[in-house]
Amino acid sequence: MLENIMTEGECNKLRSLIDEAESIVLCCHQNADGDALGALLGWAEVLRTMGKAPVMVVPDQYPDYLQWLPNSEKIVRYDKRKDFVDTLLKVADLVFCLDFNTLSRTADMEQSLTTTPAQLVLIDHHLSPDVPAVLSVSHPEMSSTCELLFRIVWQMGLFDTLGKHYAGPIYCGMMTDTGAFTYNSSTPDIYFIISQLLTKRINKDKIYRCVYHNYSEHRLRMVGHVLCNRLVVDDRLHAAYYTLSREDQKRFRFVKGDAEGLVNMPLQIKGLKLSISLREDTERDGMVWVSLRSVDNIPCNKMAEQFFNGGGHLNASGGRLQGTLNDAVETVKKALKTYENMLK
Repeated sequence: MLENIMTEGECNKLRSLIDEAESIVLCCHQNADGDALGALLGWAEVLRTMGKAPVMVVPDQYPDYLQWLPNSEKIVRYDKRKDFVDTLLKVADLVFCLDFNTLSRTADMEQSLTTTPAQLVLIDHHLSPDVPAVLSVSHPEMSSTCELLFRIVWQMGLFDTLGKHYAGPIYCGMMTDTGAFTYNSSTPDIYFIISQLLTKRINKDKIYRCVYHNYSEHRLRMVGHVLCNRLVVDDRLHAAYYTLSREDQKRFRFVKGDAEGLVNMPLQIKGLKLSISLREDTERDGMVWVSLRSVDNIPCNKMAEQFFNGGGHLNASGGRLQGTLNDAVETVKKALKTYENMLK
């Protein structure tokens, strides 16, 4: 049996907030991933069973490989319908902030979320939350925000009322935020949760294929190009990094999501402890997106915070740099030198 993650008072407050709200908005972070989209869609399904009509909003485009998720066609993109969302937030009663710890992670939506008269509820698993919420369900030790949402639903006694359209996105979010349960997923509770989601007759094998076997030929060739021509391996420090330039992305017809999982591949090298991806932004000059993955006790989150204007989890973090790819490479070298003793 799962332990409660909310006090009785918090659980009652959440119910009361939902019951009293007439206009509810759900939002997640920029560049939404599987956990963010799964949380958005899964929680929206919960609210619908409670008689509500929530509106789901994302700041910008999300990856093609997640567009199969049930009800994803109902998601509103802020970058496409800014005026509509701004008006919505001006009259909303309740806003759920899912899978982000600070409003700046919503990019251009930040101002509207800062000024909305709605009460904010935070449900998230990232460190150091600073969202001005009336209720925060924040547990960085959890594998994913979707795991948190399962536990909330379980504690509220709502699980039996829900079906596939809840279970599928929640499973997808847990799966993607743990690399298909290959990291940050060693607690028995996670597999109890999976067993319960399977009672809703979801096809976990198909969900895996939809996420990880749903790329174009161009993406596969891009992966080969990066691993063959762009990957730099430092055997002494048990670390690797690679660059993905605008030219590379254009050559291989890059679409959002095509870089997903690529940063994990160098960790297949025996003894490697750290992998860093440097991807040049295709729309903004002088912006490089950084992804970090590690094993064991190598602190990606601290490195991301110290060198890459980011943060995240112990073994999976991200950030961004202003400057050229060459500048970013030099920053990586400084980061590796700083963590040299730990990596060796």
